[in-house]
Amino acid sequence: MEDLTRGRRLLVLAICCSSLFIVGLDSTIVNLALPAIRSEFGASVAKLQWTIDAYTLVLASLLMVSGSTADRVGRRRTFQAGLVLFGIGSLLCGVASSIDLLIAFRVLQAVGGSMLNPVAMSIITNTFTNPRERAQAIGVWGGVVGLSMAVGPVVGGALVDAAGWRFIFWINVPVTIAAVLMTAFFVPESRAAVPRRMDPVGRVLVVLLLGGLTYGIIEGRSAGWGSPLIIGCFLVCVSAAVTLVYYERRREEPLLEPRFFRSAPFSGATLIAVCGFSALSGFLFLNSLYLQSARGFTALHAGLLTLPMAAMTVVFAPISGWLVGHRGPRVPLVVAGTMLTASGLILSRLGTSTSTVQLLIGYLVFGLGFGMLNAPITNAAVSGMPRSQAGVAAAIASTSRQVGASLGVAIAGTVLTARLVGPLETGFVDAARLCWYIIAGCGALVLILGLITTSAWARRTADALVKAG
Repeated sequence: MEDLTRGRRLLVLAICCSSLFIVGLDSTIVNLALPAIRSEFGASVAKLQWTIDAYTLVLASLLMVSGSTADRVGRRRTFQAGLVLFGIGSLLCGVASSIDLLIAFRVLQAVGGSMLNPVAMSIITNTFTNPRERAQAIGVWGGVVGLSMAVGPVVGGALVDAAGWRFIFWINVPVTIAAVLMTAFFVPESRAAVPRRMDPVGRVLVVLLLGGLTYGIIEGRSAGWGSPLIIGCFLVCVSAAVTLVYYERRREEPLLEPRFFRSAPFSGATLIAVCGFSALSGFLFLNSLYLQSARGFTALHAGLLTLPMAAMTVVFAPISGWLVGHRGPRVPLVVAGTMLTASGLILSRLGTSTSTVQLLIGYLVFGLGFGMLNAPITNAAVSGMPRSQAGVAAAIASTSRQVGASLGVAIAGTVLTARLVGPLETGFVDAARLCWYIIAGCGALVLILGLITTSAWARRTADALVKAG
């Protein structure tokens, strides 16, 4: 990549962050629109789960493919293709005539989305070569997550109430058009000096692993946990995982780079991402149903109540990036794990008449914790890795986020449905209590893993990987 002035580098950062913004906006708005979608199509809780997980599952399955493809054919070209597909998918979601068609078009959205965030992170990594400047850029990147969460509930609530849920997808279209044009004019093309070979077997195994696991969790209760279908799903999942490890270890240029996982900080970052984003997706899924179904708030009212949580993410994500760049990842991870645990415990006490003050305390604590989480995950993924494989390293981190997002919705929806007695409107509070405890448990795992992966032993494993090349 050509040498760029600081102003040009910041412009590239802004353009790349636009992809994160529309994906984050989409996630927040879609969760907020679930009650409206449920009402129009008469959808079950399982179908609502698939409305979210069809997107995150396909995204998780293709992220590593997109990262390695971008390193080979060009990051700008791949990024632009992803924007176009995401825009078309969004347009089609807005005209879906059934819940099944909506789920299918969400899959198309995800194919485009898989080409956005990891590729954009790879562009940023190759643009900001100074470690401290890179950490600060990643902090801004994390802040955009919070910004999309802050704008999403208000804009989404207003759109759902005033114009209908279909407009939450159509709003993505002008943003993608603008991003495509800006990318063409201002983002230089870059690719790996030595392109990686394609790995179709690895791709299929990743899809089987994630698909079998998610389908088994979501459909297990309705199909029966002991049914041949569900047992078969979990057997496919386990078999794919074992085969993937065996196969990738023997490839010269694997899709999933096993040597990356010799670094305890990198391995820990992937697990932390799964736990942290499981907590986030479970929170968004449950909170939307709680506010609109159990409490009877409008979509706009629900969005406004969630705004303080998103605002905390906006404030603390750049602070987390600064701390990672100047002090290392331990403090942000400890704060993130502690706050996510506390918020899950606070929200487990929610009832049908919980005061606004208690509700907002839970949201503020959650927003603080999540705001501190993203920068140390991403920094661990790309620091100490070869710049030529930045797309693959960033894609592994992004994949772990999406795996967490898929599992969070799958587990929360399955536990909620299993414990639900009566209609959702009256039985939600009691049924969801265990789900909030699970979210608290995810936070506790973030805390424990954060302490382990920032230890002196963990740093030695990372240094050994760098020396080994």
